[in-house]
Amino acid sequence: MKVDCLTRLLPAIVLVLTLLLGAEAALAAAKAQHHHDAKSLVGENIKHDGHHDIDHKGKYTSSVEVRHGKISSFHVKNAKGDVPVKKYKTHRKMAQATSAHIVNAALLQDQMQDIGTVYIGYSYTDEYGNEEIYWFPEEMIEDLDTGAVEYVPSS
Repeated sequence: MKVDCLTRLLPAIVLVLTLLLGAEAALAAAKAQHHHDAKSLVGENIKHDGHHDIDHKGKYTSSVEVRHGKISSFHVKNAKGDVPVKKYKTHRKMAQATSAHIVNAALLQDQMQDIGTVYIGYSYTDEYGNEEIYWFPEEMIEDLDTGAVEYVPSS
């Protein structure tokens, strides 16, 4: 009798465990970090003071204010208005200037080693939980002292 009960219960246990693992994987995939080389996105606009849109991701538009050849502020807007922006600081090169989707081991190693340059990242989180981070070398940023927290990569 106990064996018959166990035989009926086992598929239900396997199903519940599978659903839990699938939900966890879906949540992990939904909260990805995407790194962008903001220096290349700004490009020649760094020479011209004023407001410059640098990227569009779905409903979100990222822009910078340039003053005297430096980034004075970073903004993100969507249809509802301004989106909160977080400011990071790190010694690791998190974004590459290339747009290639294939990354070799040498580039990954370069990203993870401390190369002596400080990078400032501005990030926002989209409606799916993805974090978009735009990285600038510190020499491009006008106000280095305000609100940057040390960047810790997600796993």
